[in-house]
Amino acid sequence: MTEPLQPPNQPPSPSGYGHLPGPPQQGYGYPPQGPNPYAQQPPTAPQQPVQQPPTVPQHLSQQGGYAFPPAGPGTPPGPPAPGGPGRRKGAVVVAAAVAGVLVLGTGGYFAFLSDDGGDKKPAAQGSAPADPKPSGSPSVDKGDGSGNGMGEQTDLNAGRKPGEDKALWFKTAKLQAAGTTGIPAPAMWVVGDTVVKTVGRSVVAYAVTDGKERWKTDFKTDICGFADQTTPDGKTVLTVKDGEGSNATCNQMKLFDLKAGKEGWTKELAKENLFDGGGSVAMSLTGDVFVVNRLANTTVHKLSTGDKLFSGAVPEGCQPSQYAAGNGKLLGIALCMDEDKTVEIQDADPVTGKKTWAYRLPKGFRVTSVLSVSPIVLDISNRDLNNADASKRAIISLTPDGKKRASMSAEGSFETNCNAGSSDNLQGCGNSVVDGDTLYLRTTTTKGTDNEVVAFDLATGKAKWRQKAGDKRNWYPVKAAGGQLIAYRAGALDEPGEVVSMAAAGGAPKTLLRMPSGPSAKIESSMTTFQVRAFEDGRYFTSATSLVGNSTEERLLMVFGK
Repeated sequence: MTEPLQPPNQPPSPSGYGHLPGPPQQGYGYPPQGPNPYAQQPPTAPQQPVQQPPTVPQHLSQQGGYAFPPAGPGTPPGPPAPGGPGRRKGAVVVAAAVAGVLVLGTGGYFAFLSDDGGDKKPAAQGSAPADPKPSGSPSVDKGDGSGNGMGEQTDLNAGRKPGEDKALWFKTAKLQAAGTTGIPAPAMWVVGDTVVKTVGRSVVAYAVTDGKERWKTDFKTDICGFADQTTPDGKTVLTVKDGEGSNATCNQMKLFDLKAGKEGWTKELAKENLFDGGGSVAMSLTGDVFVVNRLANTTVHKLSTGDKLFSGAVPEGCQPSQYAAGNGKLLGIALCMDEDKTVEIQDADPVTGKKTWAYRLPKGFRVTSVLSVSPIVLDISNRDLNNADASKRAIISLTPDGKKRASMSAEGSFETNCNAGSSDNLQGCGNSVVDGDTLYLRTTTTKGTDNEVVAFDLATGKAKWRQKAGDKRNWYPVKAAGGQLIAYRAGALDEPGEVVSMAAAGGAPKTLLRMPSGPSAKIESSMTTFQVRAFEDGRYFTSATSLVGNSTEERLLMVFGK
């Protein structure tokens, strides 16, 4: 269909709700379901990590006072604070599958509206796997960081060629899952001179230079929620279950020091409705607040104390069922109590929850994911899989005061990889990054290689430039800041990759790291899909998001540098 003209942003009239560029959105109280991050995926799948790489730490509005117990006499101080085929022109951005599992939604096709009224052919199909349960604490390789315990060549750089950089170290984990569903390992944070990884019920820290273990914290129950973001002094929030078995609830919130490996306060997440007893939560933080999104409820808490500031359960009107946090701001995704159950985007005060503006989506549309809070970039789609508009989606940008800017439009199929963590995770968008007025997405192809990275202008929605990965290679955006995109370009099978930077204004990629050939490249090649990535201080980190858990050595974490 042809996109209707967009009127000035204002509350909808009784006759209709104003039309957005692009796709419809799903109603709230019915959050989208994503693929399970803990399920072991086919090793040959051509797609992506389930978890977004750690974001640049957000600045706290108030420093200090995190209610951490004092360090004991023997407690060492933490490290210093870190400073394809079938393309048609005009197709609006896309959906794609991750290893046979839908990136967004379950069991259906997703396509994007075109500006000229044509619909894009389906880009993905699949169904979500069963929801497995994590298990056990791992026995992680504690060697010198050069070995791997898998019978592979110990000297990772034996085949290094002139001009290639080094594999600094490599870790494996050997553990046994309680069932057949594997071991979760979704989170990774790089904090100063330490990289921290969740593995099963443990949080383990390694020195970034040599991989030596700094500390390891074991929990008695499953880790069931965490924030990707950290504070400038290395704090984040985790949630663990209150017991064992299928009746356990994900409700024990903890402030956690990623530098020292120490817990701060622990607070119980209060049950506020019948649907709050789920096995996982989605968390994000900014400044001195953090968000906890559950199946049908959302709450905002003070980071320094854990105390609840407010919830989305407002007495009347449009009720936020999810919040997204970042760059000192909160966005509320609210379900309106009108006949059509429309969805509203709200700017929320981080301390009070009071909204300063609202943007109503057209009838039938939902927010599938929030690609960025500031600037505001949303992936929206139709909530009703049974009508003619079910496949319509778009990525749109809004102004800081809640008016529509543009719909992204370009040729090709693009992967956003959002909501891969859980059905209530708005911000798990590992292969999309935003900086300034530019959105970066990777395309997908039927053969899983030879893709492109495309830069979109958020003011116009048009593609500014696109860069091909090359024969049998593949782009993966890692982060964007200061007008530069950092991306990993995977090599062909068993061939080394590289990390490059690309300017928002365009131009040839600049190589930052060249991975070494030889035995390292074979391991690197096996750690391309279903990974969480980071590039910090000239080092590239890649780690698994899940393990099989069959008591054999499995590849967990690999680090490259100069």
